[in-house]
Amino acid sequence: MSTKKRILFIANEMSPYLELTEFSEIVNRLAIKSNDNNFEVRCIMPRFGVINERRHRLHEVVRLSGINVSVDNEDFPLQIKVASLPNARLQIYFLENEDLFKRKFVFTDENEKWFDDNWLRTIFYCKGALETVKKFGWPPDIIHCSGWMTGLIPMYLKTAYKKEPVFSNSKTIFTIGHNTFKEKIGADFVKKAAIHASIKDKELEPFKENNNTAMFRGGATYADAITFGAIKVEKKLSDEFSKVKGKKVLPFKEDSDLTDYLQLYNDLAQK
Repeated sequence: MSTKKRILFIANEMSPYLELTEFSEIVNRLAIKSNDNNFEVRCIMPRFGVINERRHRLHEVVRLSGINVSVDNEDFPLQIKVASLPNARLQIYFLENEDLFKRKFVFTDENEKWFDDNWLRTIFYCKGALETVKKFGWPPDIIHCSGWMTGLIPMYLKTAYKKEPVFSNSKTIFTIGHNTFKEKIGADFVKKAAIHASIKDKELEPFKENNNTAMFRGGATYADAITFGAIKVEKKLSDEFSKVKGKKVLPFKEDSDLTDYLQLYNDLAQK
């Protein structure tokens, strides 16, 4: 039986598949460095329509088919595709839904208008990622979430998925990046994010502003450790999360060799 600690990266973006911010390259480097340092690594990201399936050699994972993700009393089929990260023996799993992700643009249309269903896409992705891990039957020791779209995951793990055996020993890390949009995520987003009866109004409080800052705040509030993934982040977030009692916090470092992340992974995995 493998004694390697397991790290799951859940991200909006990852180089070379999708590069929206500078952190996409850091996720790539972290996954490779962790893999090279005796961690067992898997990565999950959305299969946005701008990701070229042929160029990156994505193919469907038949054994993981048949997952339906329920959001706001509606079921959405989840397809899972996989690719190998170039120059690394790593599997990247892409979550796909034809109606929600198969578009020529990521979060805004050709006129830079915010998609009305980004709230739905966000909840679908966060819930779908956790359902995918359940289907894997692969208990991660560390779950590193990055990108605003993953902000619900640490909260879900401490509420709706708290009793799931596959997550019983998982510790979460959330990376706060710089804000990339000014819109509200969607009407009733906070209410609809309550995917389970265990999620009470007080659990949703950090998300109440229903915007980019709120998603970072929610992810950081419920994570076991916090990192900063950009030089310039929202001042409110920097003030609030630069020092948090009882949590390890990593500041952003330019040209970092990422050994501080490896130390953080090891520290959390031992707890």
